[in-house]
Amino acid sequence: MPKTCQVTDRKPFKKGRTYTTRGIAKKKKGIGLNITGKTKRTFQPNLFKKRFWSNEENRFITLKLTPAAMRIITKKGLPSVLRKMRKEGKKV
Repeated sequence: MPKTCQVTDRKPFKKGRTYTTRGIAKKKKGIGLNITGKTKRTFQPNLFKKRFWSNEENRFITLKLTPAAMRIITKKGLPSVLRKMRKEGKKV
């Protein structure tokens, strides 16, 4: 299963770098910190696997969600969110 939120469709964001620094800081009487390496990285969404009880279907539904999606479900309710997901053609 891909690393995407099933409700909000948040995906990994592929633009970013991590920097490696070396040297002695100027305030410690050195010549300063220098960047000695750059590697590409991805920013991953904050996903949780969450189980919700559906009274209409009388079963548990497991979803991969971000905290923003959990707030949406709390605000709108699980049945309306599931109806919208099924209307868009997503498997629940």
